[in-house]
Amino acid sequence: MLIGPDEPNVTTNSIKLSHYRGEGVCHNFAMGLEFFDWDVGDVHVLHLSGSITLGVGTQKLRKLIHDTLESGKKNILLNMAEVVYLDSSGLGELVAAYTSATRYGGKLKLMKLTQRVQDVVQLTKVYRIIEVFTDEDSAVKSFAVSP
Repeated sequence: MLIGPDEPNVTTNSIKLSHYRGEGVCHNFAMGLEFFDWDVGDVHVLHLSGSITLGVGTQKLRKLIHDTLESGKKNILLNMAEVVYLDSSGLGELVAAYTSATRYGGKLKLMKLTQRVQDVVQLTKVYRIIEVFTDEDSAVKSFAVSP
């Protein structure tokens, strides 16, 4: 059974949780943001997993971007393939991350957006600010040719 985003919200321990079930996996939008990373040439890839929402999610992303830039890695590619939810605060944090990378003389780009995140990025036209790619190869190559 496929249940879409219109499924009722569930309240547990005074915390409102939204659930979305697709392809046999139940995602909890209140789950924390996790990551792992690797380098491809001079591009630092951050694979994000979970939700980027107001609170812990945005705080973790802010710290992750700050620490990455402070370590001297200026070209950042965010792999969003496992980001299940992005709220307006998370979207704002992505734009702030882009601004920070630019201030450090680097670039920040996105790849492999989930449908839900892609919808938010398109609706808000954030793709006009932050470049979005469907695969890692073209995203990494774009760092070499970007102005």
